[in-house]
Amino acid sequence: MAKFTLYIGNKCFSSWSLRPWVAMRHLEIPFEESFVRLRTPETAANLAKVSPTGLVPVLNHEPLEGGGRIVWETLAILEYLADLCPEKKLWPQDLGARALARSVAAEMHSGFREVRYGWPMNLRRPKSHKPLDAEGEAQRARIEAIWRQCREQYGDGGPFLFGHFTAADAMYAPVVTRFDTYGGELAPVTRAYVDAVLATPAMRHWYAEAAREPWPEPGPDEQD
Repeated sequence: MAKFTLYIGNKCFSSWSLRPWVAMRHLEIPFEESFVRLRTPETAANLAKVSPTGLVPVLNHEPLEGGGRIVWETLAILEYLADLCPEKKLWPQDLGARALARSVAAEMHSGFREVRYGWPMNLRRPKSHKPLDAEGEAQRARIEAIWRQCREQYGDGGPFLFGHFTAADAMYAPVVTRFDTYGGELAPVTRAYVDAVLATPAMRHWYAEAAREPWPEPGPDEQD
């Protein structure tokens, strides 16, 4: 059987690690998890053994025909899994929905810097509203507009952005945690989507393991 190994960082704050992990776990794509602890004197050396960029996540795939493959970028990992496991429907089947899903996933990948830095992912932080600056607030509003558009146009089949869980939901999963931690009282549509993602067994498992981790400070070893 083909073997996947996913290298990830600390679950408390490694937001990019969460993305492929939650997709694979939620969609029941079997994999082994390998943990690289961040923010230690050994981190750089340990990452160098598994990651060409010195960052996580990294997917190691040993296909049945031999010849291991390394995929080291989050969106590339999701695309690779979509190619290998079409039955999991990581992208919507409808062409218009798929185009929108890829667009909003790419926008998340490259954007929303002020939200990501103003509201750093920290799953142990007590929930309390934290205002963003003007640019961060504009980006927060854009994220909510994306969620609303996807749900209104394509969300009839379930509680996620395109009904069933897709790569777009995986890309926004860390932002979901930020809205829950820092966002205070959320608009009803936003709250419903945040709650749907957080209620998945995969996210609940990630949170539970994050709560048991030692407590290093987040730093540049992970991408967010």
